[in-house]
Amino acid sequence: MPGGRRRALRALATVLIVAGALVLADGVATLVWQEPLTAVYARVQQERLDDELAELEQAGPAPDGRRVVARQPDQRRRAAAAARAHARRLEPGDAVGRLRIPALGLSTVTVEGTDGADLRNGPGHYEDSVLPGQRGTVALAGHRTTYGAPFRRLDELERGDRIELRMPYGSFPYRVERIRVVAPTDVGIVGRVAYDRLVLTACHPLYSAKQRIVVLGRPDFG
Repeated sequence: MPGGRRRALRALATVLIVAGALVLADGVATLVWQEPLTAVYARVQQERLDDELAELEQAGPAPDGRRVVARQPDQRRRAAAAARAHARRLEPGDAVGRLRIPALGLSTVTVEGTDGADLRNGPGHYEDSVLPGQRGTVALAGHRTTYGAPFRRLDELERGDRIELRMPYGSFPYRVERIRVVAPTDVGIVGRVAYDRLVLTACHPLYSAKQRIVVLGRPDFG
């Protein structure tokens, strides 16, 4: 075999070995942590959303929204009016607020919408659900193994663990009430109710979309 061809084959073999090692390393990282390439993408998007959320917090409601909020007779109605004003400004993919779960060490910006493109950037707010401050279900979905895997450890939460949604118009604390596993077709789990609750959803078990893990929380204003 000519020397040039031998060197080419050795170089090709080296490339294939390196590529195989990278694929294996990616798989191992996904199993024990999260998928690293999509994690980098999610981190970049979270930094952008951080800036977007900071601008929203600094700007506050639009003038007409401020007037509506100011006319409300009590804190509950002011919060609901502020939530409605915030909702009117949201488009899919926009920063909504910040989700904090101290027990999991999680602090992440949430986005509007639960389409694939939205969830690549962070946990997504179900557009048919309300925002904190309004009566009913506040529902969020998130990934467990890719794009930063914000909801990877939802199954580690326990009853009484604190969850906080920090919105541009106020902070809303919740406590975990219970955790359920349901079928993907059980859309009623994020449906409207006549009381205030928080619902977090994600695929279950890890690396499968066979079921959904659902964390149910109740308001905790002390």
